[in-house]
Amino acid sequence: MVELSDAQNKILAEVVSTRENFFITGRAGTGKSTLLSALLDRVIGNVAVVAPTGIAALNVGGQTIHSFFRFPIGVHSRPHRLSDETRDMLARLDTLFIDEISMVPADLVDGIDNTLRRAKRRSIPFGGVQIVMFGDPYQLSPVPPSNEAEIAYYKTNYKSLWFFDAKVWQDAPIKTRELTMIHRQNDSHFRELLNAIRYRTLDAEGAAEINAYGARPVPEPAPITLATRNDIVDRINNEKMASLPGLPQTFSAEVEGEFGVVYPVDKVLGLKVGSRVMFVRNDPNGRWVNGTLGEVTQVKGILKVQIDDDDEVSVEPAIWDKYKFELDEEGRINREVVGQFKQVPLRPAWAVTIHKSQGQTHDSAVINLGAGAFGAGQTYVAISRLRSLEGLYLSRPLRPQDLITDSRVSEFMNNF
Repeated sequence: MVELSDAQNKILAEVVSTRENFFITGRAGTGKSTLLSALLDRVIGNVAVVAPTGIAALNVGGQTIHSFFRFPIGVHSRPHRLSDETRDMLARLDTLFIDEISMVPADLVDGIDNTLRRAKRRSIPFGGVQIVMFGDPYQLSPVPPSNEAEIAYYKTNYKSLWFFDAKVWQDAPIKTRELTMIHRQNDSHFRELLNAIRYRTLDAEGAAEINAYGARPVPEPAPITLATRNDIVDRINNEKMASLPGLPQTFSAEVEGEFGVVYPVDKVLGLKVGSRVMFVRNDPNGRWVNGTLGEVTQVKGILKVQIDDDDEVSVEPAIWDKYKFELDEEGRINREVVGQFKQVPLRPAWAVTIHKSQGQTHDSAVINLGAGAFGAGQTYVAISRLRSLEGLYLSRPLRPQDLITDSRVSEFMNNF
């Protein structure tokens, strides 16, 4: 079991001992995921955990928000029909954990509120269910609506897409707690530079220092590239794979039950000896963690990966469980496995998107911002994956327009 910091333990005790709602935030590397995992083990009562995307739900062992609440496609703040089964389960719910809340749009937060009020038959916020939200709006933002009707609806009804502009946020007593101890970087000066990127307060001197480190020649073998777009990542990985001799060995996943079509890794994965790979989940035996890099040394028979100078490991397929929360005859909400995905826990890793690098730590990386960062917090997420400035390489100098923040986020975070 991972040992919690004093700050994490303090928040854990507060959540467990009260029925109050919480928004728990913190910069990259402060241990939000670790705290969430500890809380899921400690909170008493009927508990469920949800997330806005399929991959995020898999990572926390929960369901997507849409699947859990049976939300239809479209605007969610308007009431939708509840089946008796869903209503009965929600009526028994005591605590709901929502991970990656910064990706959840305001109308979906209101939809959760409205649905819980109806299921609980109580007019108070969230029907009295304790809501515990995790996320960092400086790192991930909600996906904007794509059709004109939804865009018009938001402009008419909400200040912004952000979760904190949901109508229930104005009524519900929600305590905000911030984790501030960074476990990824030990260098205080590097942490100061990261904060300046995060809050868009980086001055010319700081930018010059970052660009000076970034301009150093990339060592050989080159470290992993973190890029803004999938096409950049695919091009780099495909070119590198093609440069290796021989044909790839194919590893095909086994999919069972109600897993859906959102997979944690490629359903069909081709690897060669010499392939740069990344492990995408922690090893139960502690040999690697999510984000560990290695090089494939054997593909025939037993798949083997060299993860450092002395450590060659055999890699067996891992199993990802797809969960669904269901109510049993005694009125308990249980988490049931409804599908499984079995595949070797690897992906090609000469390059990876900045989005998929979330939660990972790297000793060194080439940051490729291409034509420019296109999302708020993207540059911060990329550079904050690194342990130190010494591991930073830039495909081009950092520019002022690469530092993107949302004024609504800055206002919200400053106010709490």
